[in-house]
Amino acid sequence: MSLKIGDEMMRLSGVLRHEPTDKWVRARLGGRIVVDSRAALLLWEPRRIVPTYAVPDGDVRAELVPVEPAAGSDVPVLHPGIPFAVHSTPGQAYDVRVADDVRERAAFRPDDADLAGHVVFDFDAFDWTEEDEPVFSHPRDPFSRVDARRSSRHVRIERDGVLLAESRSPTLVFETKLYPRFYLPREDVKAEVLPSDMVTACPYKGRATYLSFAVGENLAWTYLDPLPDASPLAGLVAFFDEVVDVTVDGVPRVRPDSPVANVMKDEFGVS
Repeated sequence: MSLKIGDEMMRLSGVLRHEPTDKWVRARLGGRIVVDSRAALLLWEPRRIVPTYAVPDGDVRAELVPVEPAAGSDVPVLHPGIPFAVHSTPGQAYDVRVADDVRERAAFRPDDADLAGHVVFDFDAFDWTEEDEPVFSHPRDPFSRVDARRSSRHVRIERDGVLLAESRSPTLVFETKLYPRFYLPREDVKAEVLPSDMVTACPYKGRATYLSFAVGENLAWTYLDPLPDASPLAGLVAFFDEVVDVTVDGVPRVRPDSPVANVMKDEFGVS
């Protein structure tokens, strides 16, 4: 029987998973070394979308102070907006102390025999490098890739009947386990752009700034100075398909049912 790989990956998302990495991984707090490891693991807790690092006890350079864990979560998907302190597997939480600096509940030791002797760290609480290069947002998933392809599809984007953008020269981005995104030339954005101070980070593409419109805040984003691997996306504009109406070559697309829609609703009141 042939297996559909995507379905198998989704099935595994509900279990605790890890994968060794050969990268030299370091974490710093205020310039002081917290983690220095050449034997790190990438670790995904059940229902977590993105990984973080687990390292052997001997590679920890900080004091770990046991604390009561935060309340767990029963949400179906633990997206990056769910704090690290919310865990979906049993274990012991720790405050991380380096001299006078403390990061509360920034470390966690899962109760799992295969992970014995390892501590997981909150990526957002520290400054990380892989080899000698800084990384941000979260470690890259070795089982994910991002492909950008120029296209001549006719893409039209609307919200509440208002035309936001229309293009015949989009760049399509195909990212593992995610819905395709349509990146359009800035000149093909038809509606007036309003100011936004929102900024987010993607470890694959770089730091994104956001665009608002009269019909909704932060409906689109752009990478003005993307990472080298994402250079084809420089200056292009992508919209959240979850909250706009997208038509491709005259065919309306169904709005994706993804965690992004809930985040947009909860944080910005957009639905």
